[in-house]
Amino acid sequence: MSFRRGVVRQSKFRHVFAQAWKAEHCIDDVRVSRVTWDSPLCAVNPKFIAVIVESGGGGAFLVVPISKSGRIDQTCSTVCGHLAPVLDVQWCPHDDNIIASASEDNTVKVWQIPDGGLTGPMTDPLVTLEGHSKRVGILAWHPTAFNILLSAGCDNVMCVWDVGTGELVYQLSDAHPDMIYSVCWNRDGSAVCTVSKDKALRVIDPRRGTVREKVHDGTRPMRAVFLSDGKILTTGFSRMSERQMALWDTQDLSEPMAMQEMDTSNGVLLPFYDPDTNMVYLCGKGDCTIRYFEVTDESPYVHFLNLYSSKEPQRGAGYVSKRGLDVNKCEIARFYKVHERKIEPISMTVPRKSDLFQGDLYPDTAGLEPSLLAEEWIAGQDAPPILVSLSGGYAVPQSKHRDTLRGRPKLVSQDSGSGSPVAGPGSSPTTPTTPAVAKETEDDVLNEILAEMKALRTVVLAQSQRIELLERQLARIEDGDV
Repeated sequence: MSFRRGVVRQSKFRHVFAQAWKAEHCIDDVRVSRVTWDSPLCAVNPKFIAVIVESGGGGAFLVVPISKSGRIDQTCSTVCGHLAPVLDVQWCPHDDNIIASASEDNTVKVWQIPDGGLTGPMTDPLVTLEGHSKRVGILAWHPTAFNILLSAGCDNVMCVWDVGTGELVYQLSDAHPDMIYSVCWNRDGSAVCTVSKDKALRVIDPRRGTVREKVHDGTRPMRAVFLSDGKILTTGFSRMSERQMALWDTQDLSEPMAMQEMDTSNGVLLPFYDPDTNMVYLCGKGDCTIRYFEVTDESPYVHFLNLYSSKEPQRGAGYVSKRGLDVNKCEIARFYKVHERKIEPISMTVPRKSDLFQGDLYPDTAGLEPSLLAEEWIAGQDAPPILVSLSGGYAVPQSKHRDTLRGRPKLVSQDSGSGSPVAGPGSSPTTPTTPAVAKETEDDVLNEILAEMKALRTVVLAQSQRIELLERQLARIEDGDV
């Protein structure tokens, strides 16, 4: 009887139905990049689709509105400011118009895309981040702190940036002795998990340098994602080159909680995790299938649900956040499958007869509003994401931090709205101002200066604590304690 209960496990996601959109909704004639790098090649948010494309010189990626369909003109504008091929692109989780790109030219660039999409080639980024000595292939935005971006390069170095100021906040150069394959933040951004060519899974707090590791058997590239409960799911290969998926408890990395063997294909399995449903989707590069699983607290912990199969293999995939889904159709996930010359949307839906909002399928999800400013996270604070309800659809609220990135030094506003300059200290106003308006302007400037001073004090305090920690570690090494 107990065996039967294990086989017929109850789950509202047992009958998730995957279906590709009709041909007229696909994006055709996309010159997808042929660079030999195991990235998804595509990034999607509720506003835009970004795809890394072939470029005659340097590196470029295409950005089109998510509503775009049909053929892409070969003269279509791209973001083309890199001097070498682009390897990874990632949308900012707190501003749907901000995207970061990493390239073989050893740099990371951050761009602001106008609301309607590109109207011409974009060559000038908001900020260029230079700190790697070799090509940069991995990007990961902090999930809850505004303006914090992590990059990893082929120099085996991880850099944490405050993109608002263009400042390198932390550099971890000795944590990985070999090439980094994957980086993922946990739910509140207090730690990252990484896997590298030395077959190790690591859990790292960039601010404190704590590292724990576990050797993995496979020699081929691996991937790792943090789950919402703190566990880590990895994909990799066995000694016999069989593809595997494993679940790890960060409190005990001596052996996996669960291990599943997939097949003997050699394509890297890209995991996409949904913290709201606790489902994991595996898209293998070169595969014609997308497998999906549910992770639970009951053995065997990772439960296979179903797979989507098609005739054409995928070169990569983009995964849109919950804010971009159609809740009226019970759509719980949507992928943008990257073909050789086409981008094809694929929807995952749960069949329901009722037309009412299905609250059990759509718990409150992470919204645009960040939980922390960059300075607060650098100073040691952590906070879970601010959640929003999807009932009745999602409307973008006016964020109090929306212009923080665009209004800081080095980052000139490129908003497509009013083109009039903003009056500041020492500038001549373009229109006559009354004493009341002038007084209000002075107060605003004073408040801005005070806020900047407070932020700088926070950064100095955090750096002082970091220096003190490093000095203690150095003293221990010199005393022979380490």
